[in-house]
Formats: sequence, structure tokens, C-alpha cells
Amino acid sequence: MILRIFSVALVGCALLAAPLVSTGQRGPSTPEERKQALEYIQHFEADPLNANLKPEIQWLTEWIIEVPDVHVNLCTILDFPKKDKKDSQTLFTAMFFGQVKFALEHPEAQTDHIAEYQAGVEGALRIYELLLKTRPKDQQAYFDDLIHQRDTAVLTQWVKERADAICHK
Repeated sequence: MILRIFSVALVGCALLAAPLVSTGQRGPSTPEERKQALEYIQHFEADPLNANLKPEIQWLTEWIIEVPDVHVNLCTILDFPKKDKKDSQTLFTAMFFGQVKFALEHPEAQTDHIAEYQAGVEGALRIYELLLKTRPKDQQAYFDDLIHQRDTAVLTQWVKERADAICHK
């Protein structure tokens, strides 16, 4: 169990520490790879706790780091739960994949970092809601408040303020 928590924390730290830009060792992404990436994100969004998705998650993470033409500006504007490391990693992955999905579906918006962060936050909220269906006792006021902000159309302002405070220093 400790090894699992350690490995989850290590993956999260690696994602945060790794510059999510190309290493310059390969060419641009192919249409097939972009389609595959979106399919893997869809698999994760449908069943985020499925352990069989580890290879897909790993492939997508490595791919986004390697390709020079798809960029994600990773900034952790969410406060992830501290009491449940598994949920933290799942929600972090959901945020990351939400941003990747936005970058793939909106290549014309490469410089719209707020919209990208928004997509990441919304991705994490969708997964949080999905997790609550199977484990309602894991409800957290912080994420519930963000869902309320989303539902009342003020989440975008919150994302902008958090991004300005945390990501654009």
C-alpha cells in the first residue's frame, strides 16, 4: 500500500516537474495519434478507476511530452484532497487530460490558457462527480463549491483569478 501511494505521488510529481513541451526528438503528432489520444481520454473519463487503463495513461502522458505541436500549460490551480491520495491522483489526471483534450480539440486556441485551465478544472469536476456515484462518503466541500460555481456560471471567473494568482506570477 505504501509503495502504491509512493508511486502515485511520484507520477504526479513527474507530471508537475516535466516540462510539457517537446524534447525535439520527434516530429509532429499524426492524425492517428491525436485520434488515439482522444480515445484514451474518453476511456479514462468513462472509468477513471479502471486499473487496466494504466498503459493508456502512460502512453498519453509520454506522448504529450514528446510531440512538438500539442502544448499543455500545466498549472495546478485546484487544491486536491489530501486525505485520499488515490482520489488526488485521479483528479489530477482528470485535470491534465481535460487540458490535453482541449488542446487537441481547439488547436486554434493554443494561447488561450484560461480556456485550457477551465477545461482542466471541468474535467476534474466531471470525474469528481463520477467518483461520488460510487463513493458518496468521499464528498468534499471544496469540489462541491466548484460544482456550484460551474452550475451558476461563475467558475470561469474563479479559474481566471486562480490562474492569475498561481500560474501567471
